[in-house]
Amino acid sequence: MTMNQTAIYLDNNATTRVAPEVLDAMLPFFKDQFYNPSSTYPEASNARDAIEKARESVARLVGAGARSEILFTSGATEGNNAALWGALRANPERRHVITTTVEHPAVLEVARDLQRHGYRVTFLPVDRAGRLNAADLLKAISPDTAIVSIMHGNNETGVMFAVGELARLVKRVDPKIVVHTDATQTVGKIPLSLSRDLASVDILTMSGHKLHAAKGVGAMFVRRGARWRPFLIGGHQERGRRAGTENVAGIVGMGRACELALDSFHEKDRLRSLQSRLEKSVKASIPNVYVNGEGAERLPNTSNFAFEYVEGEGILMALVDSGVLASSGSACTSGSLDPSHVLKAMDVPFTAAHGSLRISTSRYTSDAEIDRLIEILPVVIESLRRISPYWDTTTNAPRQGVDVFIQEKYR
Repeated sequence: MTMNQTAIYLDNNATTRVAPEVLDAMLPFFKDQFYNPSSTYPEASNARDAIEKARESVARLVGAGARSEILFTSGATEGNNAALWGALRANPERRHVITTTVEHPAVLEVARDLQRHGYRVTFLPVDRAGRLNAADLLKAISPDTAIVSIMHGNNETGVMFAVGELARLVKRVDPKIVVHTDATQTVGKIPLSLSRDLASVDILTMSGHKLHAAKGVGAMFVRRGARWRPFLIGGHQERGRRAGTENVAGIVGMGRACELALDSFHEKDRLRSLQSRLEKSVKASIPNVYVNGEGAERLPNTSNFAFEYVEGEGILMALVDSGVLASSGSACTSGSLDPSHVLKAMDVPFTAAHGSLRISTSRYTSDAEIDRLIEILPVVIESLRRISPYWDTTTNAPRQGVDVFIQEKYR
């Protein structure tokens, strides 16, 4: 890709472009309306009013019962930390946490840290399609369970969990258990309602930069009456639930992004069509490929492929050379030989897990961009397999006995 080429951006689960309307809404609060919303002079009232307007917009998007149930954070990582630690602080007699093996590190690493602090954590498994078994969840609940944290949509595969139904099951067993969902990848992409389908969820976390707002701002829904205590203390902001001077411009932008998302849900059908066309084409044109999560309910914007006998890092580099920006579920770029923890939990074959590619679209993704990917990807995979010691180019298939060799080598 030359310096003058415009890249095709297909990594929207990592971050999204800031919508022009969002930027326009933010700019005044960097300039003339720069005041601290906690100040008492009249000039600061515009900042206070703008925050409350944004709070209302977030509440409408997620179907919260009242805007007072929304508080602003720096993003989903803070929100997830606050959800878990806050629930445990509010329930000190309970020392058990339930989550899943495929959570984002913003939950998974918190859970591991809790283990180091003496808490007991149950990590629920998933099946080959990335689905969670409700029976495993119910079996894991114990009298000292404080919080159940289950993501709404997986950031790597797009697989969705039936969080609303799972939350109802948990509450039937023990209404005192706090139910949290990390909805970072679903808010703004699909309609949801904390007053209806997610009515048994106590805490929901989200991040602005996943729905065309800026980085560094997020929100939490904390249901009125939930057994939870603030995580960040030190000031009266957010009704005493999250200390720190508010990121006014970021909050205003997030509110505007939520308004745009409400008006853009029709795009999910177009994105679903792009997803279907891409996956059908890839399976038809490239041998030895898996669509991870196929068969499960998934987000309409996410496709995760695993190509056997190639490395994800090589795929990404070749795509960049062709002007396409995507991501891999593999941890190869961190220097680790291990594949993504999500794909490992799903028991994706070792020969394919290293060759993963995530394509994630947004409402700005065009049909022509997906057409270009469909054109490029078979060439990329073929060229990488041509130099793979495990691939036979004459038969366009794995070399005979290579599976046994690889399993023995990396066992």
